Amino acid sequence: MAVFTEISDEDRNSIAAAYGMTSLSSVIGIADGDRETTYLFRAAEGEFIVTLFENGAEPLDLERAFATMETLNNSGIPCPKPTRTIDGDATFRAAGRLVAVVSFVSGSSTNDPTPGKCKSLGRLMARIHMTLQGGKKRSLNELPAGPLHGALIPSNVFFLGDDVSGVINFRLRHDDVLISEIADVLVGWASLPTGELDEQRHQAILAGYESVRLLTEAEIAALPAFVLASAARRYAAEKDKTRLLQATVRAFESTRFGAAARQAELGPA
Repeated sequence: MAVFTEISDEDRNSIAAAYGMTSLSSVIGIADGDRETTYLFRAAEGEFIVTLFENGAEPLDLERAFATMETLNNSGIPCPKPTRTIDGDATFRAAGRLVAVVSFVSGSSTNDPTPGKCKSLGRLMARIHMTLQGGKKRSLNELPAGPLHGALIPSNVFFLGDDVSGVINFRLRHDDVLISEIADVLVGWASLPTGELDEQRHQAILAGYESVRLLTEAEIAALPAFVLASAARRYAAEKDKTRLLQATVRAFESTRFGAAARQAELGPA
């Protein structure tokens, strides 16, 4: 059930003071949800997204998300710039809620991504993986591993034209094999109603990704299985279990043929 926390003039002023905002010109409620309420604060220093967390957020989680965004910002990757309090903290408390503030990101999300948007997304995902790895090569069962965004769903990625203008919501950032996030993005962004992957969007995501970081042979071989697992999670809520099976198998087959072609291009090891 959606919630929306109204903030008083006192709350607005205390938030503005804590983050060094001056000449506050407007405060607009822009979104609500099960876990947070979001406002747009306009001040002399710029526009800021102020989030009040209803539950499920801890200061340490938000500190980790802030550190991740700061690392990406410093590398030129489009994401909100974290705004710390004048005391250097990632969070503040107002209206009985935990508060976090980041810069405003232009653009809008999409539910009908073009191949151009998919290629830009793939490129962004690879840049995130490479940047957060920080040059450290790690692997799990021969698969490259490292920090992942954790929630590269359409509502968390903004576009201006076909270019990604910003990616938000780093609270689910975690470590895993990189191919697991690639599979989740393929299923989340390229799935057709039948469960198959749209060939153009599927290939655009991979092309964008590999323009920054080439997949290893082990990743190419493992990708169909990870897509199968991701599709099974996506369709797990389906009451029609036959559709669940068909959808996951079609997603698997779409990727398997692509992986086989990619391995043929690479030739024998």
